[in-house]
Amino acid sequence: MNLTRDRVHSIGWMTVLLVCGAFSLALMLRVNAVKSHVAGNEKRIVYLQRDIEFLETEFQTRSNQQQLKMLNEVEFGYEAPRAEQYIEGERQLAALGKAPAPGAPKPIRYASADPITEDGEGASRLLAMVSPISGEAAAEVTNKSTGDERKAKDDKAEARALAREARNLGERLARIETAGDAQ
Repeated sequence: MNLTRDRVHSIGWMTVLLVCGAFSLALMLRVNAVKSHVAGNEKRIVYLQRDIEFLETEFQTRSNQQQLKMLNEVEFGYEAPRAEQYIEGERQLAALGKAPAPGAPKPIRYASADPITEDGEGASRLLAMVSPISGEAAAEVTNKSTGDERKAKDDKAEARALAREARNLGERLARIETAGDAQ
């Protein structure tokens, strides 16, 4: 194995190139690690700045609340609501209802419960569905198409009775009955 001078020279350059490549690779990995560390720190700085802004806003809000409280005590005299100021039940809430304004759309009704009869049973009837286009009840449309006029009259009478009960619903809910009145 006779190594000539040129051969040794080229092996030396190859070794130098390999060592330089290894150092370059190690340096590149180190630079990327530092870059990711810097990016993480920048994200943390942004989050901390947001937290600081939030805390400053919270501090200003609370100090304004203290100022408002002192101003209220001196100038206005407002008080927090007490328990007796609240509504006692659904009937009182219904009594507070207002009549609809002229031209207001009718409320949407889904179903109606019929009153329970003396024998303890109630007829389960749903309100008639009304076509939004023609304004006629769905039962009327089907009855007209089949030609059953008597059924249509019965349905109209039932619809009028249900409407009459619905008009009286507000008055019935507005009445408050105590245990002594129910007996």
